[in-house]
Amino acid sequence: MDPYKVIKAEVLDVKDETPEIKTFVLKPEIDFEFKAGQFIQFTVFGVGEAPFTPSSSQFEKEKLEVTIMRTGRVTEVIHRLKKGDRVGIRGPLGNGYPLEEFEGKNILIVGGGVGLAPLRALLLSLLHQRDKYGRILLLYGAKTPEDIVYKNEFSKWKEKGVEVLRTCDNPDNSWKEKKGVVTCLFEDIKIRVDNFISVVCGPPIMMKFTTLKLLDIGFHPSKIYLSMEKNMSCGIGKCGHCALGKYFVCKDGPVFKYSEIKDIEGIWD
Repeated sequence: MDPYKVIKAEVLDVKDETPEIKTFVLKPEIDFEFKAGQFIQFTVFGVGEAPFTPSSSQFEKEKLEVTIMRTGRVTEVIHRLKKGDRVGIRGPLGNGYPLEEFEGKNILIVGGGVGLAPLRALLLSLLHQRDKYGRILLLYGAKTPEDIVYKNEFSKWKEKGVEVLRTCDNPDNSWKEKKGVVTCLFEDIKIRVDNFISVVCGPPIMMKFTTLKLLDIGFHPSKIYLSMEKNMSCGIGKCGHCALGKYFVCKDGPVFKYSEIKDIEGIWD
C-alpha cells in the first residue's frame, strides 16, 4: 500500500449526530478495507487533511462511515460538505483492534462522547461474527443527552444481545438513565474479569479514570486496550507530532494495550 496515495470518494449522505458532530457516509472509488481501530486521513481538496477513525464495520467494503466533531479549520470545512461532494481518503493507517485475540472472550467496551466512533466500528464488526465472542457490554457516557451520538442505534444493539448502560454528566428532565461520569456505570455491572478484555476510547481524562477503575476491579494491564489518538498529523511516523515514549501513535497505534504504555510519562496529556 502506498501511504501517500489518495483514494477519491463521494459523499453519499451526511447524518447529524449532535449540533457539533456529523457522520459522513462515503463511497470510495475502489473497495476499501480496514480493521476496526485503524484510521484514515480525510482529505478536503484544496483545504487539507485530518486523521479520523472509521465508525462503520470493517466488513463493509463498498461504503465507509466517518464520524467527525467540528473542532478546527479542516473540520469546519468538512462539516459544510453535502451529498454528492468529492473528497479523498488516505489509508488505512496504524493498527486496529486484534479481533482474533478477542475470540472466545467477554468484551467490555467503555466510551465517552465522540470516542464511541471507533468503538462503533469495533461493535459492528463483533456483531458481524457474533457467535465468536461471549458477553458484550457497552458503557457509554456523554455530557448531556443532546451530546449522545448514534441515538437511534442503542436499541438495535440491545436487540442483538449487547448489554448497554448509559449515563450523562448533566442530564435534563427527560433523562431516565444514570447520572454522572461514565465510571459510575461500573456500579451496575457484575463481571468476573478473568475471561474479559476491555476496550476504552474517549477524552483523555475519561480514559485515565476508566483505566484506573478497570485496574481497581482486577483487569490486568494487558487486557485493557486503549485508542490513543494523540496529536496525529502525517499518519506514517515521519513528523513526530504523535510521539509517545518510544512509540509513534500513528504508526505503532493508535490501539495500544495499557501494559505497553503504562510506564510512559504524560500518556494522558
